[in-house]
Amino acid sequence: MDLITPNIGLAFWTLLVFMLLLFILTKFAWKPILGAVKAREKNISESLELAVKTKAEMAALHAQNENLLKETLAQRDEIVRDAKETATKMVEDAKSVSKIEAEKIIISARQAIEAEKASAISEIRSQVADLSVQIAEKIIRKELSSDDKQKALASDLAQDINLN
Repeated sequence: MDLITPNIGLAFWTLLVFMLLLFILTKFAWKPILGAVKAREKNISESLELAVKTKAEMAALHAQNENLLKETLAQRDEIVRDAKETATKMVEDAKSVSKIEAEKIIISARQAIEAEKASAISEIRSQVADLSVQIAEKIIRKELSSDDKQKALASDLAQDINLN
């Protein structure tokens, strides 16, 4: 039953050792432990603040990247649109130039055809005149092959001259 009923001396020495231990812990261990806890708490709170700031900066950078991407896409679309317009204009210009050149070639060909046609008509007229003279010469030789026919022709011509 000694455990249930403590002895006063034992209680005194236990209390004295406890107070001495409490004093030693308070003097030498309690302050460094509390300092370490406070330093750790301060470090954790600073890390949390830094994490919040970093998160905000990341959000701002993400928004900036999104805006930059939108601007880049808009510029790309504008460049593509300009390139298409330029290509279309170049094609249209080439078509109009080729159309003008084709019209010039057609006009030149028509002029050449007209010149060749006029030359051919002139040559045909010349050949027709030569053939007519040759035919007339052959007919006259045949008609004038005898003396009687020559005299009759001369008298007809003389009568025509007198009538005029």
